[in-house]
Amino acid sequence: MAVLQAIHLTLASAILLVMLAERGQASDNTKSCKLIEESERERKVLSRLEPLTNRTFSVEVNSDSDKYKYQFQVCGKAGTIPEGGLVQIDGKGKEVLIGKYTVVEAFGGSDWVMLVYRNGSAYGKHCGGEDRKAIVMISCERGLAAGPLSVVVEERDKLNNCFYLFEIDSSAVCPPIPSQLSVGSILLIVGFSCLAVYLIGGFLYQRLVVGAKGVEQFPNYSFWQEIGNLSADGCDFVCRSRGSREEPPTYRGVASEPLGEEPEERDDHLLPM
Repeated sequence: MAVLQAIHLTLASAILLVMLAERGQASDNTKSCKLIEESERERKVLSRLEPLTNRTFSVEVNSDSDKYKYQFQVCGKAGTIPEGGLVQIDGKGKEVLIGKYTVVEAFGGSDWVMLVYRNGSAYGKHCGGEDRKAIVMISCERGLAAGPLSVVVEERDKLNNCFYLFEIDSSAVCPPIPSQLSVGSILLIVGFSCLAVYLIGGFLYQRLVVGAKGVEQFPNYSFWQEIGNLSADGCDFVCRSRGSREEPPTYRGVASEPLGEEPEERDDHLLPM
């Protein structure tokens, strides 16, 4: 009984760990992002970025006049500015808001997601004084949980519609790989796994608890022995040739034993005297 209780406890612990892992993966931090126009399509696109939440991506850029650092979070605050999803920090530690995670647009394809953070700080001398805007392109890269943040371009030499473009590589946006296992293969794997648990658990129980030795350690040995005997009897009855139950008529030849001698007829009395 102690072995069975240990097996049950192990199985229960494994199931609990699986449930906790699924619960942890089911978190929904992307709901912190506020879409400009709420839609189910964009919300599904954001949900693909769940593995990238709760982490800060950063990159440093050296210019002729100063050194800048950009910080970015998926649906979270990247710096000290409220609602600042992407900020720029100069060499003196001053933060400039590039885009808010509460004013978001989301677009996605089979292997990419594009986030647009709007309502950043207004430009001073560029782009007609409009608000800054950040575009973050997240591309598929299998085997890479989350790559570094990189600056692609800062487009500010226009009268309007200026933007900052960033890029991140991650496996989070990769399409799922279709399973190569068929239903039959899965059933065979499950069946052999159950058989292994039955044999190992039964063997340990018979040996440690019951104290069986030899072939008696096999779980339910008498039951399987009876099954084997019945199977053998059925195979013997169906497959083995026993000959016909009724003997076919056979030709019986003439007996080889000599016939008995007939008594000799004497005709002496017929001769004239």
